[in-house]
Amino acid sequence: MRALVRQAGFSSLLLLYLLLLATLSPGQAAKKSAAPAGGSEAERATNLAESGHCAEALPLLKRAIRQTIDHDLKKRVGLDGLHCTMTHNAPYESLDFLAVLSRDFPHDPEVLYAATHAYSDLSLRSSQDLARDAPFSFQVHQLNAEALELQGKWDEAAVEYRKILEINPSLAGMHARLGRALLSKPQPSPTEVEQAKKNFEEELEIDPRNAVAEYVLGQLAADSKDSSTAIQHFTRATQLDTGFAEAFLGLGTSLNSAKRFSDAVPALEAYEKMEPDSPTGHYQLAVAYAGAGRKDDANREAALQRQTSEALEAVKRRAATAMEKQQPSGSTAPEQK
Repeated sequence: MRALVRQAGFSSLLLLYLLLLATLSPGQAAKKSAAPAGGSEAERATNLAESGHCAEALPLLKRAIRQTIDHDLKKRVGLDGLHCTMTHNAPYESLDFLAVLSRDFPHDPEVLYAATHAYSDLSLRSSQDLARDAPFSFQVHQLNAEALELQGKWDEAAVEYRKILEINPSLAGMHARLGRALLSKPQPSPTEVEQAKKNFEEELEIDPRNAVAEYVLGQLAADSKDSSTAIQHFTRATQLDTGFAEAFLGLGTSLNSAKRFSDAVPALEAYEKMEPDSPTGHYQLAVAYAGAGRKDDANREAALQRQTSEALEAVKRRAATAMEKQQPSGSTAPEQK
């Protein structure tokens, strides 16, 4: 089972854990000596932590993180507390420090970097506990499948989901996850698409309120030019989840394809409220308005479609330019002198 966990990608988490030991260490130049007696409790706590006395520092750090008013000192207390808990076998005590750091320093890159390593270590430890304490549970297979999906190993992930269904064929969510893995492949075969469709249908038999399953079945029907079936599934998805933006877009688009333009307008207007910067939404709403004889509204939406498309392209160009600037100098041809 440990080999199974390693194959599922936990070695990368182990690497993060090893990096944690180096990256969370505060005050690399701090001397390994006892802290001075003077100063506030928070200062004494940080001095203890940064001089290698985490056992003595932790009780003080726990109090100081809640009591310290000074902004810079509170950050120092939090990072020191995070370091001590994560490197001295008290990982779950890090949650108190993470809560304060995340609340008071939500955009601080140093805090975000340290939190990334801390959460990765907590994830690794929990996965190891699961594999050790319940090695034959479906949750181990599910964790493996999710890790494989993150690596783009769709076939291997599907194998894990099938193992779960062998253990419990009526487990809610698993048929949908298997269907998702099958459809996530770069070029799923017609057989795999049909298998995925069957799994989403079986998911709805187990969980009739699964809006995502309804949506995917609607999209599969739309891809097959079956507007009537697509409309049924998309309608059900919007009823199950009134905030499911893509389901409203799918419904409106399918109604447009069926030339039911007046019926498409409410769904597409709902989508536009949720996604006002979507060029696709403005385009489909323009089509619906034009088909319903609302020329002025159609012209307005067509103009918005052009504006949002141009804005989106500008964002893409800026992102591409930024990526080019970040490339190592050796990756481009040297300038002629």
